[in-house]
Amino acid sequence: MKAYVFPGQGAQFVGMGKELYEQSEIAKELFEKANEILGFRITDVMFNGTDEDLKETKVTQPAIFLHSVILAKVLGGSFTPEMVAGHSLGEFSALVAAGALSFEDGLRLVAARANAMQKACEEQPSTMAAILGLEDRVVETICAQVDEVVVPANYNCPGQLVISGSIAGIDQACEKLTEAGARRALKLNVGGAFHSPLMESARAELQTAIENTDIKSPVCPIYQNIDAKPYTDPSAIKQNLIAQLTGAVRWTQTVQHMLADGATSFTEVGPGNVLQGLVKKVDREVDTASASI
Repeated sequence: MKAYVFPGQGAQFVGMGKELYEQSEIAKELFEKANEILGFRITDVMFNGTDEDLKETKVTQPAIFLHSVILAKVLGGSFTPEMVAGHSLGEFSALVAAGALSFEDGLRLVAARANAMQKACEEQPSTMAAILGLEDRVVETICAQVDEVVVPANYNCPGQLVISGSIAGIDQACEKLTEAGARRALKLNVGGAFHSPLMESARAELQTAIENTDIKSPVCPIYQNIDAKPYTDPSAIKQNLIAQLTGAVRWTQTVQHMLADGATSFTEVGPGNVLQGLVKKVDREVDTASASI
């Protein structure tokens, strides 16, 4: 079975989407429509901006979404998903590509999500750290022992778990995790504690937008971050999207479930190849590829 996966924040690069824009009329039309919806020319930042410009959450998230979704549209008849999943932001791209969300509604939700997250980060200084070389349960146990807010946020692959929380909490957790034998406990250059309880104000803000958006049944199951299970029911998909902002991204478990349900190949749709690497760390034998036109 063919699985298609969609990347999240961190996959951006200067020049992303430019080739698509230049080679495809469909792509050009959708990029220009996005400029109108967003109220600024995101294409200028994507194609010619600096790394710093692209790192702004309000730019990064729509940029990755646009690159992924427009590439899926350009693939046309050769885009034949039997199951889809997206890493964090990528879940929105997956829903549009699988026909559950319109392009316009998906972009509006992503822009609202990015702005709500940016606001939550400014309200409460917080951060994240990548923990390498420990079993998930060890990281979970140590996070639970820290007095401050610290939670597992991204289960990326076996031996790589990102934690999220207050600055003091992350510092304490990194120290304890290093003592427990972590190969690395690396603080990330991010604006806030994504996928943690510290995103509650963003979750509440996004909830209204999601509830007021029309979501249909996708053409195939979407494996959602919150519990790594497959869904086709629109009301369940909505609830899982709302819960995603304060819940963990269970990517390791998602890939495991997709494999158990018959996935034989994983094609990454969007900028970069981060997800291919993570899939290979779950199962070295499975076929992975990048979508291209």
